[in-house]
Amino acid sequence: MGLTLDEHGRPLGSLRISVTDRCNLRCQYCMPEANYDWIPRSEILSYEELALVAEAFAELGVTKVRLTGGEPLIRRDLPTFVSMLSDMGRFDDIALTTNGVLLADQVSSLTRAGLNRVTVSLDTLNSDRYLRLTGSDQLSAALAGIDAVVEAGVSNLKINMVVIRGVNDDELADMVRFGRQTGAEIRFIEYMDVGGATRWSGDVVVSRQEILGLMETEFGSVVEVSSDKRAPANRFELADGTTFGVIASTTSPFCGQCDRSRITADGQWYTCLYARSGFDLKAPLRRGADMGAMTDLIRARWSGRIDRGAEQRTIDPQRGTFVSVSELRRDPRLEMHARGG
Repeated sequence: MGLTLDEHGRPLGSLRISVTDRCNLRCQYCMPEANYDWIPRSEILSYEELALVAEAFAELGVTKVRLTGGEPLIRRDLPTFVSMLSDMGRFDDIALTTNGVLLADQVSSLTRAGLNRVTVSLDTLNSDRYLRLTGSDQLSAALAGIDAVVEAGVSNLKINMVVIRGVNDDELADMVRFGRQTGAEIRFIEYMDVGGATRWSGDVVVSRQEILGLMETEFGSVVEVSSDKRAPANRFELADGTTFGVIASTTSPFCGQCDRSRITADGQWYTCLYARSGFDLKAPLRRGADMGAMTDLIRARWSGRIDRGAEQRTIDPQRGTFVSVSELRRDPRLEMHARGG
C-alpha cells in the first residue's frame, strides 16, 4: 500500500504507543504536581488491542514503533507486546523510551522479544540533583540500566537530556563524556511547554544555538552531519568523532517533516504533540471494527491532518505554558506522561 499523506504532504511513518500513563518518577518538567488523575485501568487497552491498532497503522505505511509511557517498564509483561509487534514482520524498528530505572532487569527479555533500540531519559549525572529533579533517589538504578543495555549489545543507544537553564545546563560537557564512555549518543532537548510543564518559562529554555556554543567552548570544532530529515534531532560531530544531537522543538520546530502519531494507553490517537484533543480508536475497536474499518478511520483522519502545533507556539507572542493545572485535572490525556511525549 502506498504512503498515506496529510494535507501538508507528510507521510504517516512513525507510531508512538503509550502502554501506561503511570510513572515511577516525578520529573519537575513533566510531572511537578502533587497529585494526578490517572486513566482508569478498565479503559487501558490490552496488548492484543494495541497490537491490532499497530497493525492497522502498518497497513498505512508506519514502519517505526516506539513504546512509551509514563514509564513503559511499569506495565507487566512488556516483552509479550514486543513479541507481538515483532512477529507481525511489519516494522523495521521497534524502540523503547524509558527512564532506565527498571531497565537492568528487563533489557535481556525485551531484546530477545525483538526490541531494536533503547532511548534513556537522563537529565543529570549528579545524584543530589537527580533526587531534586525526579523526586526519587534512583540514579544508580538508571545508570545500571544503561550498563545493561550496553552489555546486551543493543545498537544505537541514545540518552535524552532535557536542558533547563540554572538547573542542569552546566552538565552538557559531562553528559557528552558519559556518552563517549557508554557508546551512547547524547541528545539535548530544549525545554518544551507541553502537558505537565506547568512551570515552563521561556527564560529557562537553553536554545540549540546556546547548546552548540557551549559545545564549541568545551570541545572546539562542531560540525553538523547528515541525519534522517524526519528525525527530531539535528546531529553534530566533534573533532574526535563523537556525535550528539539537539532537538530544538521550542525555538526551531520541525513540523514540516513530522510523521509521528501518538496513541495513549486507552486508545486516544493524537496527531500532534500539542493537540488538545485526540481521536477515539478504542470505541470502534471494542465495537468489533475489523482491520479494514480501522484503516479507513485512520486514513481519513491523517489525510485531513493540518497540525503544525510547535510552529504555532513559536510564533505566538503571548506564549505561556500549553495548558493550566485546572485543564490537566479535567483531561489527564493532555499530560505528556499520558501521550508519550
